[in-house]
Amino acid sequence: VVYTQSEILQREVYLFERLDSPNREPMKHLKAICFLRPTKENVELLVQELRRPKYSVYFIYFSNVISKSDVKALAEADEQEVVAEVQEFYGDYIAVNPHVFSLNLLGCCRGRSWDPAQLTRTTQGLTALLLSLKKCPMIRYQLSSEPAKRLAECVKQVITKEYELFDFRRTEVPPLLLILDRSDDAITPLLNQWTYQAMVHELLGINNNRIDLSRVPGISKDLREVVLSAENDEFYANNMYLNFAEIGTNIKNLMEDFQRRKPKEQQKLESIADMKAFVENYPQFKKMSGTVSKHVTVVGELSRLVAERNLLEVSEVEQELACQSDHSSALQSVRRLLQSPRLSELDAARLVMLYALRYERHGSSGLPALLEELRGRGGSDRYRKLVAAVVEYGGKRVRGSDLFSPKDAVAITKQFLKGLKGIENVYTQHQPLLQETLDQLIKGKLKDSQYPYLGPNTLRDRPQDIIVFLIGGATYEEALTVFNLNRSNPGVRIVLGGTTIHNTRR
Repeated sequence: VVYTQSEILQREVYLFERLDSPNREPMKHLKAICFLRPTKENVELLVQELRRPKYSVYFIYFSNVISKSDVKALAEADEQEVVAEVQEFYGDYIAVNPHVFSLNLLGCCRGRSWDPAQLTRTTQGLTALLLSLKKCPMIRYQLSSEPAKRLAECVKQVITKEYELFDFRRTEVPPLLLILDRSDDAITPLLNQWTYQAMVHELLGINNNRIDLSRVPGISKDLREVVLSAENDEFYANNMYLNFAEIGTNIKNLMEDFQRRKPKEQQKLESIADMKAFVENYPQFKKMSGTVSKHVTVVGELSRLVAERNLLEVSEVEQELACQSDHSSALQSVRRLLQSPRLSELDAARLVMLYALRYERHGSSGLPALLEELRGRGGSDRYRKLVAAVVEYGGKRVRGSDLFSPKDAVAITKQFLKGLKGIENVYTQHQPLLQETLDQLIKGKLKDSQYPYLGPNTLRDRPQDIIVFLIGGATYEEALTVFNLNRSNPGVRIVLGGTTIHNTRR
């Protein structure tokens, strides 16, 4: 995710092996660098390896804290003294964007409480993040969520136990870790997205920076799977947070720029200088050609899906459900769309879910009728069950905060003025709940009664270093929110993490 194979090759690492792959050849002329999570299985595999070493020397790096007993087991296995060093190099999480990380965990809770194995894994991921960023934070958590409190306590225990590791130079304002629960805002992961990164994840799915394009009609062999990484793709880095309309324009400019730089087919290579120039420019040209074909393919497929699934109309109704409170208009819009043959099963279920989350307690709720229509579409009962499950997960009864708060007059005026600016964009009116929570936090107005501190101490100053973690998964819409907050609040640094990164299917 953060380092390409070609970058590793430049460091003269020529062979990549997994510790658990059988039948590896002994190669005594090579040194081995091992980078592992310190799990029981990995330590056991390493013990086996050291008893019969295949390489001349071993440099062992663990991505998290390793116990003394495990180190002892390794030392006892190393009879041939092939281990040169053992270090902890904290990287026990997936760095998704410069300010976003994930633990790649799906389904971390059973009902309202943690799955014990996932709680352990999440604690490890979060403490490794703190160690790699050199932060010993004060901790706040969402009071309405039992899992948030449990995780806060587990992280605190590790900090207390490993106090020597967490003994960093004190900053004037201590860093803050804020632990939240996805169930407070189940709306955000259910919306269609219109900025590049979020849209790619929603419609195609991003898996460790890889996009599977094998289902694209007529796709060429080398584009069946592509990598989208801001680290080494300039176009993606510059466009990941832009709206789809702008990306269309930028792709066009990229194409035109590419056309201009194309080596002339019949270019006369008469002098040595001509040849030299051609050879020097060729790698850049090749890289650019790869970038162009990749993004043209991805954007082309997004456009195809938007048209095929009628997503402009669908998204407009989703935004209406999420941001406005006109029940009869919303119900009419959902019914109208449910009768359209172009609406996919997923989009039909999504609209009914959003309606259910929004109007579950409305006096004249049309939910039973909508569920009947879902069934009438030939939708299996699976989708009806999912609607009930979503309300049980993130409905009014569960939420600790007011997801659809009646906005005060100032906010309403702001919304109205925003509306006059050509509704910035009817498809992106929605703001995740996280926007408001972090805004309050930065201003020092987040209520202790809803987000208490763990332990007796509280922060007297406005926080500057904030790590916010979402149990049950974050989204790329929230990543965009954090990106914008970082940009508009100089002196404040926010990092967002989640057990996973969601789209509607997840």
